[in-house]
Amino acid sequence: MAEGRLPHIVLFSGGTACRSTNLALCSKPVRLTRIVPAWDSGGSSKVIRESLGLLAVGDIRQALITMAYGEGRSGDVVKLCNARLTTGAREDARTEFALYAEGRHPLLERMEPGLRGAILNYLRTFQSAVGDDFDLRNGSIGNFILTGAHLAHNRDINTAIFVFRKLCDITGHVWPSTVSPAVTLSAVLTDGRVIDGQHRVTALTDEEGAAGIREISLSAGADGAPANDAVIESIESADAIVFGPGSFFTSVLPHFLVDGIVAAIVRNVHARRIFIGNILQCRETRGMDLARMLDVAARVWHAQGGSEMRLFTHVLANRQLLPFEKSAGAFAYLGNGALDETCARLGAEAVVGEFEDAWQRGQHDGSVVADTLCALLPVHAGMPPASA
Repeated sequence: MAEGRLPHIVLFSGGTACRSTNLALCSKPVRLTRIVPAWDSGGSSKVIRESLGLLAVGDIRQALITMAYGEGRSGDVVKLCNARLTTGAREDARTEFALYAEGRHPLLERMEPGLRGAILNYLRTFQSAVGDDFDLRNGSIGNFILTGAHLAHNRDINTAIFVFRKLCDITGHVWPSTVSPAVTLSAVLTDGRVIDGQHRVTALTDEEGAAGIREISLSAGADGAPANDAVIESIESADAIVFGPGSFFTSVLPHFLVDGIVAAIVRNVHARRIFIGNILQCRETRGMDLARMLDVAARVWHAQGGSEMRLFTHVLANRQLLPFEKSAGAFAYLGNGALDETCARLGAEAVVGEFEDAWQRGQHDGSVVADTLCALLPVHAGMPPASA
């Protein structure tokens, strides 16, 4: 390893499911890059996206704030970017937003002038773009700031992210896998029904979930969904490329469909390629097991031109402690299925451990996952001493 070079982990992941792993990795002597979906079609991101024709920023902002907390950045800017407006009356939300946009909110009043001025500029840029009829209720101030930066910097999301990281003093990187603002996700169920929109796929009804997803697709108009240049650079310099945890069909697998992602992974012959199995099933994966998910991923990988290289080098699987199906809340635990046979066929090593958080059923223990990922780093990217 070159002098002063930290191992680089690139994490293709979901949002909430990945939070504990992200936080734990921030305490490790590694460089961390999060790659997030660009096809978010729900919540306040949907409203902003449809109103302004911009890339959805919700998942980006959430990952950036998670990175900030993991790095111990909990100052006024981070607090501001994590704030949400009231869910009450529209006029109340507008009044509350004015406290921010006019610099009268206590968090802004105590900031140094240059920092406050930059944030106010982005909030006012956003305000001018959306107009007076925009419904601000439950809106994220961080989303508004990131959107304002997106607009102020010629609709260049990478520049907007760079500015946001500087405002929050974040070291780690977060990039959307594509910068195409029109990219949308669709799923075809096994009975032929088509479900359009990421927000609808993540909220399949019980009846739709029972049918199961046969395939997914991304569409982005005539220009397609080319990979973000920053993502390609990150993949090519990675020592470990990690997939998950997160919603399999909406947060992890679709990245393979972004033009250039699979080819970039294939070019990096030295990196570990690690799949983290979820703890629980979800609406998208009801009735599936980990082995079947690996087969689905391999099928998409080969269809996208990844046949020159085995997809995963390692698979992290939660140890099955009981010989019967167990549930936590609305969903059953994700079984491993024919994991050993599947990994042998795909050329991957199964790493079975107790990855569930002892205090939060159905969630990963981020520290255990982070320790395991670091232990799997290739020799040439050996971890520096603990004092480094």
